[in-house]
Amino acid sequence: MYSVDLYNRVRRACHVDGMSKSAAGRLFGIDRKTVAKILLHSVPPGYRRTALPVRPKLDPFIAIIDQILEDDKRVIKKQRHTAKRIHARLRDEHGFTGGITIVTDYVREKKHRTREVFVPLSHAPGHAQVDFGETLGVIDGVECKLHYFAMALPHSDAFFIKAYPAETTEAFCDGHVSAFAFFGGVPLSILYDNTTIAVAKFCGDGKRERTTIFSELQSHYLFDDKFGRPGKGNDKGNVEGVIGYGRRNFLVPAPRFNSFDELNARLEEHCLRRQDDTVRGHSEPIGGRLMRDLDALMALPPTPYDACEKVSTRATSISMVRYRSNDYSVPVAYAHHEVQVRGYVHEVVIGCGAEVIARHRRSYDKADMVFDPMHYLPLLEQKVGALDQAAPLQNWDLPDEFATLHRLLEARMGKKGKREYVQVLRLLETFEMAHVHGAIKYALGHGTIGYDAVKHLVLCRIEKRPPRLDLDIYPYLPKAQVETTDPASYKVLMSGKAA
Repeated sequence: MYSVDLYNRVRRACHVDGMSKSAAGRLFGIDRKTVAKILLHSVPPGYRRTALPVRPKLDPFIAIIDQILEDDKRVIKKQRHTAKRIHARLRDEHGFTGGITIVTDYVREKKHRTREVFVPLSHAPGHAQVDFGETLGVIDGVECKLHYFAMALPHSDAFFIKAYPAETTEAFCDGHVSAFAFFGGVPLSILYDNTTIAVAKFCGDGKRERTTIFSELQSHYLFDDKFGRPGKGNDKGNVEGVIGYGRRNFLVPAPRFNSFDELNARLEEHCLRRQDDTVRGHSEPIGGRLMRDLDALMALPPTPYDACEKVSTRATSISMVRYRSNDYSVPVAYAHHEVQVRGYVHEVVIGCGAEVIARHRRSYDKADMVFDPMHYLPLLEQKVGALDQAAPLQNWDLPDEFATLHRLLEARMGKKGKREYVQVLRLLETFEMAHVHGAIKYALGHGTIGYDAVKHLVLCRIEKRPPRLDLDIYPYLPKAQVETTDPASYKVLMSGKAA
C-alpha cells in the first residue's frame, strides 16, 4: 500500500501542475493505472474485497456449524461449543478434512454478526427496577453466601441495597418494604425478571399468573408490575449494573460483620453517600435528580406490609412444627394442633388461632431442630425419667448453679428430687432469670435445697424482704443441738484448768 505522502505528490503533479498520468507514472515509478486510482482518492482507500471468499472445504459444513451455534443458545454458557470442539466434531462425525483455522475464523465472524445490539433508553421519574445479587461474606464468624436485594430508580441512578441469608419470599417482600421506607414512597411501576417468587405460571402471549404473596404485596402498595423477557437481563439493565456496582464497591473485600443488621446499616450508608456522586453523562449529582424521582413516587400506606411467608400446618407428637425443612418447637399443650407459621427473614412466629404460642430465631440450615426448653417443662414434670436425655435441654445455657442444684436434689431425694428440679426450672416461666439464679445461689449457700425454698427466696428478692426459711421441712439436713449455757463452764476456763 502506498503512503499518503506519495498520494499527495502524485495528485499535486496531475491536478495542480497539469502533468499527464503517463508522465506522473514515469516520474514516480508507478504504473499509469495506479496513478488513475490515486487521482480518485485523497488517501489510500485500503484493501477492498470485491467478492466473497471461496472456501471449498468449509462451505459444505457451514449449515452444520450454524446449527451447533443455534443449539448452544439454549444451554448454559459453560457448556457451549468452542471452535476447537466444533472442528473436532466436524472431523469425527462428518468427515471434515480442513484445518482448525478456517473453522475458528468462521465461528468468530458468525458470533460477531449475531451479537445483539441495544437501543439507549430514557427513563421517566418515579419508576424502579428490582433484582437480587449474591456474593460471599462472613457473618458472626461464619463464612456464608450473601444474597442482596437491589432496587434502582433509573431516572436518577439512585439505588437501595440490603443483604439477606437467602433469596426467599420473605426476603423479597422485606426488601420492598425496606426500599420503600428508604426512598419515602412507592414507585409507579417496578420491572422484574421472571422470578418464581413473583410469577407462578406463564400463560402465553406474554401473560403471567402472579403468586399469592406477590399479589398481596402489590395490592398493599398499589404499584404496577412489569416483567422482562425470559433470559434477557438487559431489559432491566440499570439494576443489573447496580448489582455489579454494589458488589465491586461495597462488598469487596468480603464483608465481615457480627450480624446482618450491622452489614445492612453499612450498606445503607453507602447508598446515601453515593447520592453525592455525579454519573458520567450528567452534570447534576444523583441526589439532585433523585428529587424528581421522589416527587413522582406514590405515598406510603399507613402501615407497612407484613413481610413474611404464611404456612398452615400441624404440630407433631413431639410438639414440633416443620417450616422450610427445619423443625421448631411449640408448647406441649399444642401438640397435634393446627397452627399457623409466619416465616420472617430472621424469625419464625407460630400461632394457634389468634394467639402467638412460639417465637424462634430463623434457621437456614437443613433438617435443623430449634427448641425452646421452656416448652417441654410441663411434660418433663410428669415424665421426670426423661429429664437426663431430654434433647430440648441438652444445649440450654444455664448458670453453673442450676447443675449443682440438680445434682444435690437428685442425690438426696432421688426421683422426687428430679421433679423438684423441674419445678425450679418452671419458675423461669414466670420470673426473670436473674431472680431465679440469685435465689438458687442463696439456697446453695445456706443449705436450703428444695423447690419451696427457692420459690420463697425468689419472692423475697422481688418483694425486697428478708427470707424466713423453716428448716424443719428439710429432714435430710443434719440436726444441730444447742444447750443452755452453764456459768460454771466459764469459771473453769478462767482457772486455766482443762474442762
